[in-house]
Amino acid sequence: MGCGDMVLMAPSHIDLAIPFYAAFYMGVIVAVVDRTLGVEELRGTFAVDRPKIVFCQSEKAPDIQLALNELELDTKIVTFDKGEFLCSFSEFLEEYNDGTSVEDFKPNDFDPEDAIALLIATSGTTGLPKAAAVTHKNFAINGPYLWSRCTTFPAPTRMALVGSPLQWLTAIMNFILSPIMKYTRLQTSIALTQEHAYDLINTYKPTFAIFSPTLMTTLIKPGDRDRCDFTSLELVILGGSAVPNDLIKEVKEISPDTEVMDCYGMSELSCIGFHGDGSSPPGSCGSPMGCFQYRLINTETMEDILEPNVPGELWIKGPGIFKEYYNNPEATEETFAEDRWFKTGDTFYRDAAWNFYFVERIKLLLKYKSNQISPVELENVIRQHPGVLDVAVTGIPDPECGELPVACVVRRPDSDVTAQDIKDLVKETLSDSKQLRGGVIFMSAIPMTASTKVHRRKLKEFALVLDKE
Repeated sequence: MGCGDMVLMAPSHIDLAIPFYAAFYMGVIVAVVDRTLGVEELRGTFAVDRPKIVFCQSEKAPDIQLALNELELDTKIVTFDKGEFLCSFSEFLEEYNDGTSVEDFKPNDFDPEDAIALLIATSGTTGLPKAAAVTHKNFAINGPYLWSRCTTFPAPTRMALVGSPLQWLTAIMNFILSPIMKYTRLQTSIALTQEHAYDLINTYKPTFAIFSPTLMTTLIKPGDRDRCDFTSLELVILGGSAVPNDLIKEVKEISPDTEVMDCYGMSELSCIGFHGDGSSPPGSCGSPMGCFQYRLINTETMEDILEPNVPGELWIKGPGIFKEYYNNPEATEETFAEDRWFKTGDTFYRDAAWNFYFVERIKLLLKYKSNQISPVELENVIRQHPGVLDVAVTGIPDPECGELPVACVVRRPDSDVTAQDIKDLVKETLSDSKQLRGGVIFMSAIPMTASTKVHRRKLKEFALVLDKE
């Protein structure tokens, strides 16, 4: 393989670090995907990424092979465990070992400003698969700022608990930073449930962890939290969705010596968006970082908001911003304003001291546990049913899981399509995280705005009060 070739990695596995780091040295592009994707979703991913090698577990190999066959891709599958008629990782290393010593190995030459290091899966309001192309320079610029808050560089922490799968920016950054900053990465190959998190924290005593607000809420649930010793945690970062102030206060009450931060980041930033520390006001994501420039934009007038405490869309610019959406020039052009200002799609406001506060996500992406769910993707699947005239998907809040997808469906005249029919269609087509756990609501019409767009706010209000099947 050479510079610009693609290698795709699906699982969280301890040996994953070997091809991950090797690809960086070779200038090979790493694409990371959700290991729970089904055949149709994998086919969509492969159509964009077109990898030469896929690293995965043997249980996932059949689905991957089916998706590759549909696209007629001659891609090698390497599994971290052994499987019948499969190439294991140990066999792969033996097959391609040319005897080069570590001392004699030379990385490939490439332009770090232009060469893509990673493709990070993301999805916008279109619901179509997109991959944010992040260059070597992006990571080199942003990396030091992640720990600029620390005075003990290069060892800001002893052990970081990495519960998120590799397709999440938090896991990627810890893969990159742990050898540079000399801390141990505590990684799990299975989903980070409440019980598993308790076991990891009690056994290994990590000093740093990144959790979603929903997982943190589960971990500190009254009646359960006494089973976990949180005192080893010097720093806990909460992010991925809006962080309630009460949650931060409750964590501090349980473990007073633990610093708790509200963090904002995006795949497209290849980094967190703000510098935060213990002095940040409650509810704030922090203050501006030196590697970025910031603007708040009134989306109706497209003018800059210069006053404090006025919400607007956050735009960010800097050398760490991702290069493009891979093989998707239309989406790239849409997301960048003039002079490469990146439009985050998120609403923020700032106070007089330039602390920034997250308000809401303009984009429609739902968050179920650690999974991102596109309402449009679900809608496109449900519309395939011949008995469905129209559909809109929204989410209802859940304290344990974040949001549960709800399908609001308009039947065709004389159609007898049932809620179970809709759920079965989704189950046959999409992965487990995208199932309609919030239920199905049958309506006479989808609420619309004056401009004939789906009225998302009213839709959510209806979903909260109407009977769901």
